[in-house]
Amino acid sequence: MATTTDTPEAVAPTTTVTPVPIPPRGVDYRGKLVLAPMVRSGELPCRLLALHYGADLVWGPETVDYSLIGTTRRINPRTGMIEWTRVPSNHLHSPSSSQQESIIYRLDPRREAGRLIFQIGTADPSRAVAAARLVAADVSGIDVNAGCPKPFSTSGGMGAALLQTPDKLVAILEALVKEIVPEFKIGISVKIRLLETPQETEVLVRRLVKTGITGLTIHCRTTPMRPRERALRGQLRMIANVCHEAGVACLVNGDVENREHMATLIKEYGVDGAMIATAAEKNSSVFLGGQKEMVNWRELVRNYLRFAMEAENKLSNTKFSLTQMVPGKEAEYKLLCSCKNYTALITTLKFEEEMGELAEKADEVLKLGKWFVAPEKAPKVNKRQLQKDQKIKEESKKRKREEGEDGEEEEGGMMKKTVAEVMAEAVGAEVPAATAAVSV
Repeated sequence: MATTTDTPEAVAPTTTVTPVPIPPRGVDYRGKLVLAPMVRSGELPCRLLALHYGADLVWGPETVDYSLIGTTRRINPRTGMIEWTRVPSNHLHSPSSSQQESIIYRLDPRREAGRLIFQIGTADPSRAVAAARLVAADVSGIDVNAGCPKPFSTSGGMGAALLQTPDKLVAILEALVKEIVPEFKIGISVKIRLLETPQETEVLVRRLVKTGITGLTIHCRTTPMRPRERALRGQLRMIANVCHEAGVACLVNGDVENREHMATLIKEYGVDGAMIATAAEKNSSVFLGGQKEMVNWRELVRNYLRFAMEAENKLSNTKFSLTQMVPGKEAEYKLLCSCKNYTALITTLKFEEEMGELAEKADEVLKLGKWFVAPEKAPKVNKRQLQKDQKIKEESKKRKREEGEDGEEEEGGMMKKTVAEVMAEAVGAEVPAATAAVSV
């Protein structure tokens, strides 16, 4: 069997076909340069930065259906952002759980209006619909991830695993088109990878474009390939033609450099637009044009930091993005890694005068710096003592059975306690019921 190559396929040009109708609240992918869905670099501050520098559309990070179902939609009164939150399962019975909510997804209803595509990770049609319904009123499209090769996605039958279960992928897309499009008036799209042969890829794409989707993004790598490996464009014109036969827009992803490069790819392969990942992660000004339009890293991080603090972005995510934007050779690079709060970040970058107040506000909300409060720790219980108590209890029970005694032995009207119980009671902690009864 032939394997994927980078040799262009000889595909006859297709006749002109009317594009599929774009729903009233949806967006047409044609002619668009968009930000790719990325796990950490697809969070709100990075999306706002991409839009600031000219991205036509932005994809949020893949969000798994399970994580979204059961969330609460709320508007943050301080920022005006819309957030979907939930209490982590390990905090469901905590009395302070209201302070421990996790933000599953966050968007800016003003600056992202008409330009945000929500990407869902799913392996089930009904769950996909249930999750999509929670966000569909606030976004401009739902995209199904059928290309992520990471184990956290494929192990659940999602992402690139869907390429091996085309019936399931088709069913998911058809369910979303049937249930979401009429109700919310937005389009459905899908992002896939190359299969091992052009024939396999063509068969899959022909099935997908018949589901009613408005767009298809092809990542020009196979599932086993890593980002450092050169993208393969040998099947690209064929894929674009198959999409056009059905009136579906086709975006190319993989080693796309900037807006000038998109124009070259459109001309050479007949695609309708392009999606940028790695290049935008390092410098979002790639959306402006070519190399001449690129801005320096200091201007880039100044704008990014402002967006991050306005959104009350998690510090660890902000630091990750900064380390992608700041060149490793710069003195600030290593210093940023050790910063514990936003005030330290802007001080390191010498932005105190213009951003000091904003940083202090973000630190206060996020409980960083001088507002940091260490979480209460459960008192430690001596494991060795617990094991010793357990052994004593077992020996005690055995002795009582032999002597014919029933129940726990008492002394002076008080039940005997284990060493661990006494220690725990002193600090108000719970002790496992299995601890031994030994006099103290």
